[in-house]
Amino acid sequence: MDKKFCFRQMLLATTFLVFALVLFETSGLDLWLQKIMYQSGSGQWTLDKQNEVLRYWFYDEPKKVLGGVLMFMALALALSGQFERLKPYRRGLAIVLVSTAVTVLLVGYLKALTNVPCPKDLGFFGGDYPYITLLHRAESVGSLDRVRCFPAGHASGGFALLSLFFLFRRSRNQWLGLGIGMTVGWVLGIYKMLIGDHFLSHTVTTMLLAWLVSVSVACCVYCLAPERGHEPAR
Repeated sequence: MDKKFCFRQMLLATTFLVFALVLFETSGLDLWLQKIMYQSGSGQWTLDKQNEVLRYWFYDEPKKVLGGVLMFMALALALSGQFERLKPYRRGLAIVLVSTAVTVLLVGYLKALTNVPCPKDLGFFGGDYPYITLLHRAESVGSLDRVRCFPAGHASGGFALLSLFFLFRRSRNQWLGLGIGMTVGWVLGIYKMLIGDHFLSHTVTTMLLAWLVSVSVACCVYCLAPERGHEPAR
């Protein structure tokens, strides 16, 4: 991975992030889409948040699986010095582990900082809050409790797997890793949208932040631990 790739991907991720923020701030797309998912007559969302089966498959279990995968990767990284077959993956494993930690922590910090309500919190959907975005605030919000909804936290673990792109060297495997991150992130993100927990902008922002973090961490790792000689394709 060369410096041009790093710079190009960081520039693209930052550009798309700014574009997405401006688009959602000015278009009303979030509210339009969320109103489609809300049944005003019954006051219910497309999916019931209290449905235990859905919660198990799309909330509880993904967390356990992701935790297990990361523990396996941490073990593989710890043992990579002792097994030749693991050595080519050392940098990639480090990138995935660090990227995941940074992405989840960053999104969690931003959720606490931004004080943006979830769809279910809004007066449009039976809640108490006015429509508030990252840049457009409301005077009455000061009298309400702080909320933690932007960006999307649950999807951050899935989108952090975009860093799997850097675990491999073969183009096919890189795209497979990227596809896994996209699939898991959007499945978790769409579930949270369908139960009224997040707007589309929350999920898109998390996706772009996760890729920006992954590229930045990869660049740092490759600068600190450059390739030595020829590594086999993987």
